Amino acid sequence: MLNIALWKRAAIVLVCLYGLALAMPNAFYSRVEGHNDAVSAIETQGATPALVAQRDAWPGWLPSGLVNLGLDLRGGAHLLAEVQVSDVYADRMDGMWPDVRDALRDVRAQVGTIRRQASAPGELRVRLSRPEGMADALTAVRALARPVVTLTGVGSSDIEVRAEGDTLIVSLSDAEKLATDDRTIQQSLEIVRRRVDEVGTREPTIQRQGSNRILIQVPGIGSAEELKALIGTTARLTFNPVVGRTSNAAENPGPGNVIYPDIAGDGTYYILEKSPVVSGEDLTDSQPAFDQNGRPSVTFRFNPAGARKFGQYTSDNVGSPFAIVLDGEVISAPVIREAILGGSGQITGNFNLDESTQLAILLRAGALPAKMVFLEERTIGPELGQDSIDAGKIASLVAFAAVLFFMWASYGLFGFFANAALIINVGLIFGLLSVIGATLTLPGIAGIVLTIGMAVDANVLIFERIREELKSARGPARAIELGYEKALSAILDANITTFITATILFILGSGPVRGFAVTLALGILTSVFTAIFVTRLMIVMWLERRRPKTITV
Repeated sequence: MLNIALWKRAAIVLVCLYGLALAMPNAFYSRVEGHNDAVSAIETQGATPALVAQRDAWPGWLPSGLVNLGLDLRGGAHLLAEVQVSDVYADRMDGMWPDVRDALRDVRAQVGTIRRQASAPGELRVRLSRPEGMADALTAVRALARPVVTLTGVGSSDIEVRAEGDTLIVSLSDAEKLATDDRTIQQSLEIVRRRVDEVGTREPTIQRQGSNRILIQVPGIGSAEELKALIGTTARLTFNPVVGRTSNAAENPGPGNVIYPDIAGDGTYYILEKSPVVSGEDLTDSQPAFDQNGRPSVTFRFNPAGARKFGQYTSDNVGSPFAIVLDGEVISAPVIREAILGGSGQITGNFNLDESTQLAILLRAGALPAKMVFLEERTIGPELGQDSIDAGKIASLVAFAAVLFFMWASYGLFGFFANAALIINVGLIFGLLSVIGATLTLPGIAGIVLTIGMAVDANVLIFERIREELKSARGPARAIELGYEKALSAILDANITTFITATILFILGSGPVRGFAVTLALGILTSVFTAIFVTRLMIVMWLERRRPKTITV
C-alpha cells in the first residue's frame, strides 16, 4: 500500500496539475470571457483591431474553458410561454384541403360539384351538390387516412371523416391530436433553442413544463422584452398566389382566400389564396444580403421539394403576381417575369441592416409551429446576480475556513495534508465543470459548499482508523497502511450511495436541481480521488523523507 510506483506518482501529480490548469481561467473570468467572445466574433465577422486586442488579452495556448454562470448569478431574462397547440389543427386542415379536393374530383360523377365551407379550427367542411354520392365521397376521403405513429395511438388513423346532411366533415382523431401536441411542443423547443443560440447567448435553459408550456431562461441577455422580440416572432414565411388588391380591409376575400395588409402600412391590402405554394418549412438557408441597389435584403434557398414546387408554379404563372407573406403581412408582391428554377431567391423590402439580419436568423431557425403566449416574464439584473455571487463566495469561504481549521485542530500535520488535498479538490471540481461546459447556479454553489464538508469525511475515516491502529502498538508505516486498507470499504460505500442519489436527482430533476446534482456528483468523484490517492501520496512522501519512529494523529 505504501510502496507507490513512480509512474503512479507521476500520474497523480499530472492529473492534479491538469485539473488545476483547467480551473485557472475562472480566476480571470472577465478577461477569458472577452477572449472567447472575440475568437467567436473573428470567426464569423472577420478580424478588427479591437477584436484582435481583446483576443490577445489571454494567451491562446492556455486553457480557455469557463464555468458558465446561470441566470441567478449573471442576470438575464426568464420567460414562461404557453404554446397554442390548437393553431396547428387548423393548419393541418388547410394543408389537407388540396388532397381532399383531388380525392373528391376523382368521384365527381357521383358527388357533383364541391365547395369548401367555413368551419371551426381543426375541421374541414365540404358541401356536395349531390348528397346521394356521400358514401363514395366518404370512401375516397377515408383513403387519405394514415396510421398514427405513436405507442399510444397504435391502430388509430390520423383523421376522422363523417357526414352531416350534404356536408362532408374531416377532423383530426383524438390520437392524432395528442401526437400533434407532442410534436408541436418538441418542434417549438428545438426552434427556440436554435434561435437563442443563433444570437450568441450562452447556456440557455429551455425545457418543457407540463403539457403545453416552455420555460426559457437566458443568462446575460438585456431584458425579457429583448428575448420576447426574438422568440415571440412566429416568422411564418409563405409564398401565396395573389387574387387581387383592395383598400378595404373588411372586404370579403371569398372562400378559400385571405386578406393581408402590405407591410409598408400604406393602406394596401392583398387578397391571396389561403393555401400557399411553398412555405418556410421548405427553406434550407437564409442569409442577410444587399440587393442590386445596395439596400438590405434577405436571400433564401429551398430544399429540393420546395424548389420543385416553386419552379413548377413560377413556370405555370409567368406574368402573374405572387406574394411573400411573413406573419400575416405581405412583404413583397412581385410579378413573375420568368420561371425561377434554381430554388433560391431574394426578399427585398423596407429593411434596415439589423432587421434583415434578424429576419434571416428567424427564417434559418424555422417557423414556430404555433403561437406562444407569455404567461410569466422576469428580468434579473446583473446587480442582483452579483449579490448572489458575493453571498455564495462568503458562504463558500466561511465553510472552507471552518473545515480547514477543524481538520488542522483535530489532526495536526495530517490535517494539513487533508487541507492541501481539499484545496486541490475544489480546483478539480471547477476544472471538470469548465471541461463539460456546465452552468453554475446558486444551487450549484450549495453543492460545492456541501462537497467541501463531505470531502474531508474520507480523510476523517482514514485518520481515525490510523489512530486505532496506533493504539495497538503498531509502527507508523504499518498503522498508516492498515488505516487506508480498512477505511477503504466505508469510504466507497458512503460515496457510492451519495453518487447514486445525485444521479437520480439529475435524471428526475430539472433546472436548479440538476445543477446541484452535477456539482455534488463531480465533488464526490474528486473528493474520493484526493482522499485515496492525493493525501496518501503526501503522507508516503513525508514518511520516506522523515522516517519517524512514532507519529501522533
